Amino acid sequence: MKAAREGYAAALLDWLACAAAGRHEPAARAARELGHGTHESIVALGAAGHVLDFDDTFLPGLSHLSAPTAPVALALGAELGASAGEALDAFAAGFEAMGAVARASHPALYLGGWHPTAVCGVVGSATAAARLLGLDDDREQAALAIALLRASGLRAAFGSDGKALQVGLSAGAGYLAARLAAAGASVPLDEAVGGSAGFEAAFAARFAWAGEPQPAIAENWIKAWPCCLQTHSSIEVAARARADGLAAGSAAEVRVHPISLEAARYGPRPADGLQAKFSIPYCTAFTMLHGPPGVDSFRAVDAELAAAAERVHVVADDSLLESEAVLRAEGRELRVEAALGSPRRPMDAERRAAKIRELAGERLAVALDDPDRPAGSLLEEAGLAWR
Repeated sequence: MKAAREGYAAALLDWLACAAAGRHEPAARAARELGHGTHESIVALGAAGHVLDFDDTFLPGLSHLSAPTAPVALALGAELGASAGEALDAFAAGFEAMGAVARASHPALYLGGWHPTAVCGVVGSATAAARLLGLDDDREQAALAIALLRASGLRAAFGSDGKALQVGLSAGAGYLAARLAAAGASVPLDEAVGGSAGFEAAFAARFAWAGEPQPAIAENWIKAWPCCLQTHSSIEVAARARADGLAAGSAAEVRVHPISLEAARYGPRPADGLQAKFSIPYCTAFTMLHGPPGVDSFRAVDAELAAAAERVHVVADDSLLESEAVLRAEGRELRVEAALGSPRRPMDAERRAAKIRELAGERLAVALDDPDRPAGSLLEEAGLAWR
């Protein structure tokens, strides 16, 4: 239990640091223009925390479980005067509720063109809000049902402001669903989930309850690099090749699971930095030339780099794991099954703290050490208290 709580705290702090660093990005600035009420703040926080694509990721559902859940836990927690510990408990409940649905619905959502973080995010955000509002089981189920009516989000948004914005909107939809349920609104959960026109039928997905088959936090990634998770093994295998003496700009073949090309679908010449985060050839070439990318690496597309990326040939190989990459170049073959930050190869506490300090400063790295501090003070510390 202690290890799980430490995992939730690490995920929440990681998200908070990503939001602090992402708050000035165009999508987050646009979302703040919606207003300064709790709902509007949740939408803006959702955009800020996801826009860098540096936030933690749950591979079995290919979803960012903190992205729509943390904004509700902290913003509603602040409104209600909850403690940081109470917000963390609500966050954990939402994290697990969303993770169960994302896992059960993978890869159906992805293959259908849906964005699982946005689609399943309403479950996480509604659950977190229901816990903070103290809803009983019947009212929480009503909140989930109302939230499922608002489930949406397309992978067409990847590589644009729309990806972060639809995650923020998902967070807001779950929050509103819980508020409506608290006010007495009801929708039958069994119909919303399994009816002939319910969630499962509409999305070719499956609903599941938290804990099925195991806690999601045990399989959560804290990302080492600010780009699509499905580029990460390609980045690491390129870094190993570089360390092994592979000449910068060399021709290379990178083999990945087909789902990686569904997620990171852009070719070697992305139009801008947002698209570059979803380009395996660009991220691979960048790493071969400069080492693994950081936040500033995606401010713009480098023309020389794009030319080098043309020499990186990406091949889909369904014999590989979803997180795996194999690089072949100059007679070498290097393989990474699970990149740094994965549950198999987690970053240690020192490296996680260094990431938080780099994104948001020294004080935020220890922000959850006192569970009795006000939840709202966490937002203030991160520069995210916009109300």
